[in-house]
Amino acid sequence: MNRAPRRVERDEVFLEYTKSICPVCKAVIDAEVNARDNKVFLRKVCRHHGPFEVLVYSDAEAYLGLQRFNRPGTVPLRTQTEVEAGCPLDCGLCPEHKQHACLGIIEINSGCNLDCPVCFADSGRHQPDGFSLTHDQVAAALDAFVAAEGEPEVVMFSGGEPSIHPHVLDFLSMAKDRGIKNVVLNTNGIRLAHDPRFAEHLAGLDVRIYLQFDGLEAATHLALRGRDLRRAKKTALDRCAEVGLTVLLVAAVESGVNEAELGSIVRYGIAHPAVRGVVFQPVTHAGRHGAFDPRDRLTNADVIAGLVAQCPEWFETGDFFPVPCCSPTCRSVTYLLTDGQDVVPVPRLLPMDRYLDYLANRVLPDPGLRPMLEELWSASAVPGGPGVTDRLAQVLASVGVTGELEALAGKALAACAACGVDLPEALGELASRAFMIVVQDFQDAFTLNVRTLMKCCVEELTPDGRLIPFCAYNSVGYREQVRARLAGRAVPGVVPNAIELAEQLVPTPYGSRTASDTPSLSSAREVQVNIGRVLR
Repeated sequence: MNRAPRRVERDEVFLEYTKSICPVCKAVIDAEVNARDNKVFLRKVCRHHGPFEVLVYSDAEAYLGLQRFNRPGTVPLRTQTEVEAGCPLDCGLCPEHKQHACLGIIEINSGCNLDCPVCFADSGRHQPDGFSLTHDQVAAALDAFVAAEGEPEVVMFSGGEPSIHPHVLDFLSMAKDRGIKNVVLNTNGIRLAHDPRFAEHLAGLDVRIYLQFDGLEAATHLALRGRDLRRAKKTALDRCAEVGLTVLLVAAVESGVNEAELGSIVRYGIAHPAVRGVVFQPVTHAGRHGAFDPRDRLTNADVIAGLVAQCPEWFETGDFFPVPCCSPTCRSVTYLLTDGQDVVPVPRLLPMDRYLDYLANRVLPDPGLRPMLEELWSASAVPGGPGVTDRLAQVLASVGVTGELEALAGKALAACAACGVDLPEALGELASRAFMIVVQDFQDAFTLNVRTLMKCCVEELTPDGRLIPFCAYNSVGYREQVRARLAGRAVPGVVPNAIELAEQLVPTPYGSRTASDTPSLSSAREVQVNIGRVLR
């Protein structure tokens, strides 16, 4: 007797259809996002290089819940390109982009005084195709930013290592002259440690410091930077404290290297007088990076869970809220009120979801709080910068309101009193010492999701006047294009003839692979390097 065939249930839940790119040849391909085992994966198939699957969020329940914090975008005053080939090939910004630029980044050089094993910009001391921007080129990038934003909030000078550029102080001053409210220097701190006058000059320009700070263990520094930089980091921080510079520690977090140091980094930052926040960035697997499994990588949810586990007396998962101006799964933030020892997370004082939930139809008890919270939970918020302390103080003042908030405020006040913090009398002082924690996961060629990319609010400012979403710049081929042009070698497209080049370099046809095969990361990296050589 023949049995009727039985239908088989899939082991995953389909969430969305999107577009991505092949991590080998960079061709735009179809992709889908699925949830399996409470994790979210992006899956795609290149007809030339086979299937790829990558973990994009390690907590599917949180991933879905965060979607209600997706704020409507803002149209920039001016776009720079036209829609021709479609996202992500028309950057930028093109008229179809869904958000303005909260933060602009200018990479003023490709040289560096380190050769880090991990570097998404592929910078170093011996770069055959290196560049160093001129005053005119930086001016063009800044002017394009001002034209698009009117009054830009934040511009960050990066590299390479921007502090070794001979005109870096001029460039910082040029940004100030254009009325940009927060000017930030992204640095490894080596010059700060060895040149006391440099810190003084930066303080005179009222610059904020984004200091590379991956951990406190020698093994972490050797794995991620190739050198033990602990003494240099401490000296740099102490110099910043001496001259009054505000610092954010920026930690690249790699699986198996320093994820156990998350709590230690926060504790160190809170204890140091110069530090006003920590930014955790799961390693972006672009440029130079070690071997990794794209299905077993760190995501924002892992960093948040690690902070909660390592600082249980301070943090709960609910203390971290997504930044709503970009895709809510890209960036999460919390603010802490601290006197250097005791800590009170600001979300314990206010029902944050009441104000930042954009899907629920609710009446806000105080509508004026939402715009202040939006500005604080934004990629443009820089601790110690103009307006941030004032906004935070106004938000904290609402703790005293009556009605629904009264019970919550009472619990918060009692908790604060128990740990030695006197609210609301000390609100002004605490707001000026507020501590910010950011968790930011940038996309790479494996994780790129066009739906997410279209709402990116962190843009690379290029000398030709474009504002290119940062994740596209690192993943799609724009970095290679701009770098080649700055080095004097014209490149006609984002990645010209990438399919043809890849076919020459990887002759194995897709049809010879099984559906479960995935090209090895070492061979994919080799193909990327070879394509880069052919293009150059």
